[in-house]
Amino acid sequence: MLFEELLNKKYGELIVEFDNLHDLIVKNQTHDSDLLLVHLNAFYNPDVHNWNNTEQKMSPYMFGPNHEGHSENTHHSFIGQYIKHNTSSETLENHLKNLVYSEEKREEIDQINFDDAISIQTEMLIYLKIWESDTFIKKFFQLANLSLGFPYDWHYKLQTTSREKGATGTRDVIIRTKIRDRFKQSIPRLYDAFKNTYNFQIRNSIAHSQYSILGRSILLNNYVKNDPYSQLRKQSFEEWTERFHETLVLYTLYHKLLDTINNNYGIVASQMDNSLPIRISRKDPKEEIEYRMVYYRVYFRDWGWHPDE
Repeated sequence: MLFEELLNKKYGELIVEFDNLHDLIVKNQTHDSDLLLVHLNAFYNPDVHNWNNTEQKMSPYMFGPNHEGHSENTHHSFIGQYIKHNTSSETLENHLKNLVYSEEKREEIDQINFDDAISIQTEMLIYLKIWESDTFIKKFFQLANLSLGFPYDWHYKLQTTSREKGATGTRDVIIRTKIRDRFKQSIPRLYDAFKNTYNFQIRNSIAHSQYSILGRSILLNNYVKNDPYSQLRKQSFEEWTERFHETLVLYTLYHKLLDTINNNYGIVASQMDNSLPIRISRKDPKEEIEYRMVYYRVYFRDWGWHPDE
């Protein structure tokens, strides 16, 4: 169950930090359109070299949703429906008061605990959808990079096997060290939000069904004594509620920021014949900087390589 009051509280705390993130990137980015590339999901696609069904040779430097973007849209719809149909105006405080034990309320309390357990297991699926999302991780990585004054990384690559070379990192390493830790000095509340929400052990526990629910506790079956990242034995329902609500707010404000980026660049483009220059940091066929124009379609609020005709 989601509590509107708790969502609003966390939203109020974090929206300011996302505004700070936007302003910091605008200040520190080394090309005026690097932030636009985050919204555009710009990427390097070496498979282009093997395409034989196009009349003209295409550049491997592309932008658009790609497979991971369509995946994100699918999961975003699911998450949106859960929020729409499972947000309660009841306060968390009042919800917990209903669980104060008395013999005459025993059946009612058992039913509340059962309903909460079912709801939490749906929320666990959503937790995975967010923290396993290729685009969520990639775009937050790019945002963190830009905030420190690094150029947009066209060659970002998620490591999916131990044998891969030249990858940016695994999901866990990217989230902890290349996103979260990069906000520690500049936007400490955003750093705290990642600390409060993402947990490697909990994510793995959910992914591998290594948990059980007893009473109002989630028992984690992947505790490892000598592993510093697997030290949790359990999470109470109340601890999960805090973690999950902040995760949803983080996810919501991430999408809001992407919309803001698109809107702002659309306004700028409308004053420049609906076009803007972008910078491509190429490594293929050699390391060089290339500048190209992208074109904005006002009606569709989207972008392409060619002007709308």
